[in-house]
Amino acid sequence: MPDAEKFTEPVLALFRMVVGLLFAFHGVASLFGVLGGSRGTGRAVEFAAWPGWWAALIQLVCGLLVLAGLLTRGAAVLASGSMAYAYFVVHQPDGLLPLRNGGEPAALFCWSFLLIAVLGPGTWALDGFRPRRR
Repeated sequence: MPDAEKFTEPVLALFRMVVGLLFAFHGVASLFGVLGGSRGTGRAVEFAAWPGWWAALIQLVCGLLVLAGLLTRGAAVLASGSMAYAYFVVHQPDGLLPLRNGGEPAALFCWSFLLIAVLGPGTWALDGFRPRRR
């Protein structure tokens, strides 16, 4: 299917944008208590509380950077690492399997951001307008 290859870059860019937007929504929900709030409670996490507030800040900032395709690889690595931390510190103590411990979103975000970090932002990214380092 050689014709399918012409969709690789646009689909990667759309994947990056959707993952970034969804991640940013998690940050907004936790920081401001909207969209269901932190963990569906309808409340915001306490300012500067470890690790919830800092995780939400990473979600918002990295989500927006990945969505825009700006500093994409670095933001994706940070987001992936934060989700690995979330999985192993928050979810894994409740059971090894994500289906048992509620860690599916953390695992999916972790691997999605790792994929974005490795493959890059694709087309339609602000990174394409930044000067290249030599």
